[in-house]
Amino acid sequence: MIWTDLLPGLFGEHHQVSREGELLRGTAQLDGRTLAVVGTTDHAAIGIELALAQARAVLDTVRDHPGRPILLLVDTQGQRLRRRDELLGINRYMAHLGLCIELARQRGHRVIGLVYDQALSGGFITSGLIADACYALPEAEIRVMRLPAMARVTKIDEARLAALAESNPVFAPGVENYVAMGGVRALWRGDLAAQLREALAQAPITDERARDGAERGGRRLAAEVAQRVAQHPAQA
Repeated sequence: MIWTDLLPGLFGEHHQVSREGELLRGTAQLDGRTLAVVGTTDHAAIGIELALAQARAVLDTVRDHPGRPILLLVDTQGQRLRRRDELLGINRYMAHLGLCIELARQRGHRVIGLVYDQALSGGFITSGLIADACYALPEAEIRVMRLPAMARVTKIDEARLAALAESNPVFAPGVENYVAMGGVRALWRGDLAAQLREALAQAPITDERARDGAERGGRRLAAEVAQRVAQHPAQA
């Protein structure tokens, strides 16, 4: 889905979101309440400029509109793979974006992520995944790494990875698998405004992804291991 079709489904005519290159930024109203909208479009590759622009939009909201909810709209092909960005420290720029979102959360802003088209790799980690809760449309595409690339990194045969992906969501792309792992809290179908309204009211303010993954069978040990580490940090 493209963002110009998404916004009417979420807010009707009550939105003032503009596009600046691959950056989406503006406000929208739901039930008389104003939200800040920050996001990307056109399968944006997140480079240093786009990371800083998103961080600026979040910080402006924190400074000028205390407590205003923030909706992060995600459509990214991941981190921009250019030597210039790497030499300038793209990891630090993306970490800065994540810290800005965390600052907003600490200042009382509800932060909701919505993958409406594509979400890959680092561009997803420092946006939708760092929100209070991340949701997705059923037709969205989510993955961290394609199986051929995963095979090269892990030195595991691609056929073996493909077989593992049939039964283990950790190895498999797709929104349903990310729901099973707890990374995506739920898929939004039907009335998008109602789904957003419910998320703003009920999305957790603590990280429940590991617990959700255990309950859904997608990540069976993450919550248990985290609990053991928290209880016995000296032995970790």
